[in-house]
Amino acid sequence: MKPRHALTAGFVLLLAAAPWLVGSYGQTLLDYIGLATIVVLGLVLLTGVGGLTSFGQAAFVGMGAYTTAYLTTVAGWSPWWGLLAALLLVTLAALALGWITLRMSGHYLPLSTLAWGLSIYLVFGNVQAIGGQTGLSGIVPLRVFGWTLSTPRQYHYLIWGVVLLIVWTVHNMLDSREGRAMRALKGGSLMAEAMGIHTTRFKTILFVLAAQYACVSGWLYAHMQGFVNPTPFSLGQGIEYLFMGVVGGIGDLWGALLGSSLYSMLRQWLQDFLPHLLGRSGSFEGLAFGVLMILILQRAPEGLWSRVRALGARWQEGGAPVRPAQAPELGARALPAAGEVVLQVQDLTRRFGGLIANNAISFEVRAGEVLALIGPNGAGKSTLFNCISAVDRASSGQVRFLGRAIERKDSRAVAAMGMSRTFQHVRLLPRMSVLDNVALGAHLRGHHSFVASAWRLDRAQEASIQATAWRQLERCGLAGHAGAPAGSLPLGLQRVVEIARALATDPCLLLLDEPAAGLRYLEKRNLAQLLQQLRGQGLAILLVEHDLDFVMGLADRVVAMDFGEKIAEGLPRDVQKHPAVIEAYLGGVDEPLREATA
Repeated sequence: MKPRHALTAGFVLLLAAAPWLVGSYGQTLLDYIGLATIVVLGLVLLTGVGGLTSFGQAAFVGMGAYTTAYLTTVAGWSPWWGLLAALLLVTLAALALGWITLRMSGHYLPLSTLAWGLSIYLVFGNVQAIGGQTGLSGIVPLRVFGWTLSTPRQYHYLIWGVVLLIVWTVHNMLDSREGRAMRALKGGSLMAEAMGIHTTRFKTILFVLAAQYACVSGWLYAHMQGFVNPTPFSLGQGIEYLFMGVVGGIGDLWGALLGSSLYSMLRQWLQDFLPHLLGRSGSFEGLAFGVLMILILQRAPEGLWSRVRALGARWQEGGAPVRPAQAPELGARALPAAGEVVLQVQDLTRRFGGLIANNAISFEVRAGEVLALIGPNGAGKSTLFNCISAVDRASSGQVRFLGRAIERKDSRAVAAMGMSRTFQHVRLLPRMSVLDNVALGAHLRGHHSFVASAWRLDRAQEASIQATAWRQLERCGLAGHAGAPAGSLPLGLQRVVEIARALATDPCLLLLDEPAAGLRYLEKRNLAQLLQQLRGQGLAILLVEHDLDFVMGLADRVVAMDFGEKIAEGLPRDVQKHPAVIEAYLGGVDEPLREATA
């Protein structure tokens, strides 16, 4: 048994024995830790994985608690029907709030969660139908297989069973095609959309899942307590949930458990100890937690679990990356015949107000050809790349890919058609392994949903995706780095990882934005050999590059640009001698000196 599995088994056994090892006070505290952990696990998905900060999770906890409280006390429903109703209500509320909230970015997004979190809390306290500030009492206890749960010890196994179930399903989900897409949200929407990932869809999924976990926690809380009032669902409690995640490690599942445990136990201890120390009553623990937060952000910005993980890594033996289990690679598309026009750009113009970044640019790229796009800085090459790959829309003109107009399509649709790209500034997920970064490119080639991933129904597909990613790493000479975090590689190799990721999409047209930047001589030579091999296999390649020696030895044809205009097109040797190109790069050629005449 692996050490990680042995530790997990030991933890589960300790949880099973806990009700018999701690007193009633300790048992109640354990149950509250479990309820908080359920909420924080949702924040791990929302904030740690998706990069979306929310201070309003306590409001969803309250919605779950109040829904089941009202339906079981006033309407006489079963608690289990109350759970279904609460999940439905919270899901609809999360969809509505997410539709508004997730359109925002930067500091506006967390500020909006503060606004609706506070609003929902005020509703709890001011609607008399649900008890107002007094709340609702007389909530019936849960019955499981005919057994009534009436004590904290009896609720222990249900609460912690839910915690372990969520940890298992979320772990499975993150270790899948859908999980990689969720983690890609932190890399920015530009890269994710170019890989065919519907970023709005995945943000909504994370937002709703986090709300549903909070709802389940509220449902358990209401039936364990037997009453509810607005106090536990305040905005301050929502901030505390986020604090727990940051303390433990908002990017780790076990960090949620560590943060919830430390925070809950430390809060109880400080509430008892500080009044005796200071000789007066008061909420002094808030000051202590503020100091603790500052220390953790300074010493362990990724949370305390990152330190535990680093300590455990010292006991693990390193070694060469292991090839994934043998599985068939994903099927490949048929490439166009050699010489067939793959991309046609006609009179493409892109304006930004009064600035013309591209002016009536036209050219073609054929299958089995490398076309290089050159020009000095500011010539408009990257803007043109963005218009071709549907990241940006042209002001006028037409782009046809495989005979179809694509200037009004989005980048996901273009990627699905067989166009893939790299970026001028490397866009990898630095904490994700090189293999997983490349597997991200195969996202559009899979079909299983996050539900299937959570219950491990996608393992055959996942094995094929991993085998395909490994094949592209071998193709690019990077198999030896498969298990390393992508951020640990030098810049030159990171650019090659981007090429491998683009190849994993199974393209027929490859757009490379300065792939040789940062590479040493031997690395450039290996890259040139790879691109020549891809060209020989029928792939069309459009290349932007500043290294003219690299371009002239590789490209079949060259298009030169300057100030948004196409100034030359033709064979490399002809373009290199073109007066307009020399003028753009060198400022012109001095005229021969003339002899002075008397």
